[in-house]
Amino acid sequence: MPRCPWATTEPAISYHDQEWGVPVHDDRLLFEFLILEGAQAGLSWNTILRKRENYRKAFDGFRPEKIARYGTGDMQRLLGDAGIVRNRLKIAATIENAKMFFAVRKEFRSFDAYMWSFVGGKPIQNRWRTMAEVPARTAESDAMSRDLLRRGFKFVGSTICYALMQATGMVNDHLVTCPRRTELGGVQRRRRSKPLNKKKGKNS
Repeated sequence: MPRCPWATTEPAISYHDQEWGVPVHDDRLLFEFLILEGAQAGLSWNTILRKRENYRKAFDGFRPEKIARYGTGDMQRLLGDAGIVRNRLKIAATIENAKMFFAVRKEFRSFDAYMWSFVGGKPIQNRWRTMAEVPARTAESDAMSRDLLRRGFKFVGSTICYALMQATGMVNDHLVTCPRRTELGGVQRRRRSKPLNKKKGKNS
């Protein structure tokens, strides 16, 4: 299978074949990706994928209603958990983001409706031929980042937001040579994301 070239080893191969670019409309899973993409900042995505199950255990299955109530004891527990990235700022951001999650859901009825509004409610189907063409951020991810930051979310820079959009199918960034692109609706040619900066890897 001529996969996208960033998926060369496990767990990246399974993630690429089964999840990356598949549209996500479940509030809890969107929140999970928001947290994981933020945790990835400065690290490799494979590192986060290997720790994903540990994250789910440590953060109560990424249930925002539980995380929003975390206190000092939970912070100390998480800082001592070798199964996750033990970064105080990232852990604190997860707790704060859980609180902001409910403010968004109250306003938009669902986190899903809010997040997908930045791409007009349907996936953007791109037609990249090489990884060098795939942007690190776009006008859409810039808008998402600005609004999330305005609402009090943390670790939601534009590059993180674009990685989130790729992961949850808001954009289909599988290369035209990758069979997954067609499987995820890439036959129809639609508007391209507007790249601002370009990158050579998935989340470099």
